[in-house]
Amino acid sequence: MKPFSPQFLLVLLAFQILLFGQSCTSSKNIAYFANVSDTSYAAKAAKDIPIQNNDLLSISISSLNPEASAIFNSNNTLSSTANPQSPGYLVNSEGNIQLPILGTIKAAGLTKSQLKDNITNSILEKKLLIDPIVNIRQVNFRVTVLGEVGHPTVVNVPSEKISMLEALGMAGDLTIYGKRDNVLLIREENGKKQVRRINLTSKNFFLSPYYYLQPNDVIYVEPSKSKISTASLSKQWIPTVISAISIIILLLYRLNK
Repeated sequence: MKPFSPQFLLVLLAFQILLFGQSCTSSKNIAYFANVSDTSYAAKAAKDIPIQNNDLLSISISSLNPEASAIFNSNNTLSSTANPQSPGYLVNSEGNIQLPILGTIKAAGLTKSQLKDNITNSILEKKLLIDPIVNIRQVNFRVTVLGEVGHPTVVNVPSEKISMLEALGMAGDLTIYGKRDNVLLIREENGKKQVRRINLTSKNFFLSPYYYLQPNDVIYVEPSKSKISTASLSKQWIPTVISAISIIILLLYRLNK
């Protein structure tokens, strides 16, 4: 009987290695919201987050008199070495901002609505404008997505509203190795880092206070045990298998000479 050629045996071994690698990857628990039925869920509304030190605020003030309002907006550009055209007012280490004419204004610890009311009342008390309109936006609203996602990234949020699902989508979604039932959310509240575990496979996520993200949130998707096992086995077996293939080919070559 004619022996199998070395090329045939090489292809056979390569096919077996491929099957071995595929068997280590499980498709279990890769679906979102597997237990969600057809119904309506009232997701928690995004909160008006208190302003913090180092936040960058865009503040525009207008009124029926554009010329009188212009002076309040003349300094609405913060110059810095990193970004000389970054618009806004930086909340300093003492929690204050410096506005033209109005001077030092306390910002940290207040919501944007509260700061808007304080600025409006200060303008009215000093009789600087009639019916002033104050608009405040947070320029540096961003979240970070790391771990088992398509492409880890920092997501800038100009709309100041983003859900965890949107952020994960912008990062290329979870890979098949990402743990959907144990996503890590790191958030700073009251000067302390808070860590929360989020289950994306549960319908309760829609009712979670963490459905919508806050500025500077960090999402970390942990790898599943199947990826860790696959990586570990690959490191252990691939060099051995390659060596075995080389020896078999050498022996077959000598036998066929």
